[in-house]
Amino acid sequence: MAAEPRRTESGLPVEPVYGPEALRGWDPAERLGEPGAYPYTRGVYPSMYTGRPWTMRQYAGFGTAAESNARYRQLIAGGGTGLSVAFDLPTQMGYDSDAALAAGEVGKVGVAVDSVEDMAVLFGGIPLDGVSTSMTINAPAALLLLLYQLVGESQGVAPARLTGTVQNDVLKEYIARGTYIFPPKPSLRLVADVFRYCRAEIPRWNTISISGYHMAEAGADPAQEIAFTLANGIEYVRTALAAGMAVDDFAPRLSFFFVSRTTLLEEVAKFRAARRIWARVMREEFGARDPRSQMLRFHTQTAGVQLTAQQPEVNLVRVSVQALAAVLGGTQSLHTNSFDEAIALPTEKAARLALRTQQVLAYETDVTATVDPFAGSYAVERMTDEVEALALGLMRRVEELGGAVAAIEQGHQKAEIERTAYRVQQETDDGRRTVVGVNRFRLDAEEPYRPLRVDPAAEARQAARLAALRAGRDRRAVDRALGALRRAAAGTDNVLPPMKEALAARATVGEVCDALREVWGTYEPVERF
Repeated sequence: MAAEPRRTESGLPVEPVYGPEALRGWDPAERLGEPGAYPYTRGVYPSMYTGRPWTMRQYAGFGTAAESNARYRQLIAGGGTGLSVAFDLPTQMGYDSDAALAAGEVGKVGVAVDSVEDMAVLFGGIPLDGVSTSMTINAPAALLLLLYQLVGESQGVAPARLTGTVQNDVLKEYIARGTYIFPPKPSLRLVADVFRYCRAEIPRWNTISISGYHMAEAGADPAQEIAFTLANGIEYVRTALAAGMAVDDFAPRLSFFFVSRTTLLEEVAKFRAARRIWARVMREEFGARDPRSQMLRFHTQTAGVQLTAQQPEVNLVRVSVQALAAVLGGTQSLHTNSFDEAIALPTEKAARLALRTQQVLAYETDVTATVDPFAGSYAVERMTDEVEALALGLMRRVEELGGAVAAIEQGHQKAEIERTAYRVQQETDDGRRTVVGVNRFRLDAEEPYRPLRVDPAAEARQAARLAALRAGRDRRAVDRALGALRRAAAGTDNVLPPMKEALAARATVGEVCDALREVWGTYEPVERF
């Protein structure tokens, strides 16, 4: 009886040997092009890393703004070239640190930011015109971006000199992550308002990072990850066009965010397929003429869901392979997870080792010496075509359901991802899928490990800061600004200018989000699984 063929994470068969027949009838000019040229299969820039390496970001944030600021300074001193901010759950959900629903969660999975004063502490001593900052924040993304702008202005940095990315991808929150606040339609309006505002005020800022990472962490396979992410991207483009913007006015500032798993060959194929699909969608469906509008530029993070609490040092190997896959796939920036993240927040040493992993790849290997080293590989080119075809089929199904928002409202993407996650867990449980240290190659007793712990008193200190802020501000100015924000939200004006006025008057993140909740309401999910 013949053995079952090995399959990729997306369920595609992997052949033991690939030869010329794998690419029979294959046109290199159509499928590949040149690096930096349509359809960007080989990368979005002609020289890629031969001129300079990717941006090395480390995702960090915990406890109070002062504690996170100290970690950022360490990462910059250690050679990091970009910051990536993790916010705690109350901030992500638009609640102040002293709200009843925030109890026990302040500073736990990211930094607590309640006001412009916290943001000023978070970036104290870090000139904002000298660093590129990515902020992983979605439903209240506009607020955190404006707080960042206000801190830059206080440093004397003109908004036009600020560079970075705000994730601002609320659609994937309904699909996979759950940190949504408002229903989809007003959330999309807020996204479009950010596009318009940044074009006028912060032109070098990436206004959205359309994320497949969190869908992958929830269980999506590679084809589902890029299909549902690109379908969301199409929805954002349609939203901006419906708001009266021209495609080449906003599309060059769109960016993406993907995971990188240990299945190196399929991951490389996934990244190449995603670039090709997006280039064709932007040119053929939306008529984009600016080459920058057709480029899929993306940040990558190594796969946190593949890290294990058992034998955590083995995660160093996993992260190295995942980082190599991202680099060979042509990422523009990269975050490498720390080996202890399956246990707790990363220690300083673990975060430094994660950064060193990127630096070894950039400066001690030859992967930066040539552009797209897998081009023409029988195996990778065949996998690229197969992942592309599978993803396009999934995207067509989303379109048949009425587009990304309509499919979300029917629970489609969420149910598909949950089915995949369930299958993977079954394969792990019954041993068909090997996870080193978990279901094979185990130790009789794990070695002790001392994780980083957030000071439990941080929540009380943050509440005290809020009380002092409220006592020292002009309450009438705050009320006037929040009233103007409610009126803008109820009408059609861009909500960011009155939102900025409210934040500048020391309104808190929770107060601003509450004002929008009053007008827009909140979202209740649909369950189909």
